[in-house]
Amino acid sequence: MNAQTSSVLSTIRAILNFPLIRIPLLGGILFLGMGISNGFMANNRDSIPTALVLVLLMVALALAIYWAFVRFVENRQVSELFLSGLGGEFGLGLLLGFGLYSACILILVLLGHYRIEGLNAWTLMLPMVPMAISSSFLEELIHRGVLFRVTEEYLGSWIALITTSAFFGARHLGNQDATVIGAVFIAIEAGVLLAAAYMVTRRLWLSIGFHMSWNFTQAAIFSGTVSGIEMPPGLVKAVIEGPELMTGGKFGVEASVVAFLLCTATGVALLWQAIRRSRILSPMWSIGR
Repeated sequence: MNAQTSSVLSTIRAILNFPLIRIPLLGGILFLGMGISNGFMANNRDSIPTALVLVLLMVALALAIYWAFVRFVENRQVSELFLSGLGGEFGLGLLLGFGLYSACILILVLLGHYRIEGLNAWTLMLPMVPMAISSSFLEELIHRGVLFRVTEEYLGSWIALITTSAFFGARHLGNQDATVIGAVFIAIEAGVLLAAAYMVTRRLWLSIGFHMSWNFTQAAIFSGTVSGIEMPPGLVKAVIEGPELMTGGKFGVEASVVAFLLCTATGVALLWQAIRRSRILSPMWSIGR
């Protein structure tokens, strides 16, 4: 490679690395992949194995695109996808997502707002598997892997946390039965928790595992609405009733004060761990950065 070619490539890399280019470019490609993945699921409702295979292929492609962009355009090791944290952090995320949502339901049962009337066939949970995989991997790559990480790189952890959480909540306003309170709650409870899960580990596996397990537990096990999107029945036959502030109304339990308090408290605990481990980044203009 001669000096002129090297100079041209360096210029292209510098342009692509500019945050106002990098975020919409890489984020847009991944967002397109999420739309295609949603189409796969919509067009293969009667063939879950086909939907699952197509979703897994799209997730693999999205991971490959993300890895290649970071490795060759950002010119660094893709540490947020290092396999060293995959087992423990992903597993912890799965347990945390299941445990937190189950705790929300238990509290609603004790308060008389969620009544279990029986069980459906376990096979009704299967269509939720592709959904949980697709939403967790692709949304976390977009929101934490691109939007939060790049914003944090320039503006620091706190500004990135505020702006990307607000964006995460606002994006859910486009869902079928979205509500303003639901968007605000999910911005705070999920935006903080998922960003903190990334900050405390500096890898994406914990947030992906949590996101996957939360969505699956919500829809496949407890037959809940997912962020304002009505889902088919899951394992549990249940009736949920009571004030919208307690049940979340049409948006789902995520818009309930129960989920808000539990998830926000968990997010704050993770943030505290990130602070203790010195994982908080200052803005690029700060002294010592």
